[in-house]
Amino acid sequence: MKLQQLLSYTRKAIDDYQMIQAGDKIAVGISGGKDSLSMLYALKSLQRFYPKPFELAAVMVSLGYETFHFQAIERLCESLNVPFYIVHTDIAKIIFEDRQEPSPCSLCAKMRKGALNTKVKELGFHKVAYGHHKDDIIETMLLSLLYEGRFYSFSPVTYLDRMDLTVIRPMMYVPEADVIGFSNRYQLPIEKNPCPQDGITRREYAKQLLRQLNLENPGVKNRMFTAILNGNIPGWPQKTTQHEESGK
Repeated sequence: MKLQQLLSYTRKAIDDYQMIQAGDKIAVGISGGKDSLSMLYALKSLQRFYPKPFELAAVMVSLGYETFHFQAIERLCESLNVPFYIVHTDIAKIIFEDRQEPSPCSLCAKMRKGALNTKVKELGFHKVAYGHHKDDIIETMLLSLLYEGRFYSFSPVTYLDRMDLTVIRPMMYVPEADVIGFSNRYQLPIEKNPCPQDGITRREYAKQLLRQLNLENPGVKNRMFTAILNGNIPGWPQKTTQHEESGK
């Protein structure tokens, strides 16, 4: 996927759900993976011509793994002229050594987001961009159906009233396959997730299930996504522009 197509996807999401207003200060949550780095690239490119001017910064939360290196990501931010901040934590030690959590993902995500959001507020930013893509949204819906018995997925825009912070998800229309293509084409400095739980989570199960369902029922992934967009899920904002999804 070329940059022009990525920009088309992200601008559509931003316009559909009014994710960006003039004067916004947006922090991009960087994990080191393909999704957040592609989003950083897209938002920086969009910043150059978007009619509503906004500021950007990149914020990464280090979980404390010695094998995780962030220097290449820092150089990418320098080349894009985006300020880069890293938050050092002991989250990995707390979860795997101190608490020895048997199901660590939920607590890890909560602690990581807490550290990220705290830093974002400290920097004086009031919006944070998460790199969730189209497949993430569908997988979250599947997880919710399977394990919670409800039809739900995270919203394109979420206001966190306790933090006075707004979360936006500009990558919501981008299929994961296209994110992979973009990150390979532009040689983004992806850093492998060192978490010992990587690849054996419930989310990975949902990812494989979705892949199988789509193989056996071509187009089911897009139909699921359309059902989510039209599902009147509590907390989801209404679209402000009328576009046909056309399989995106």
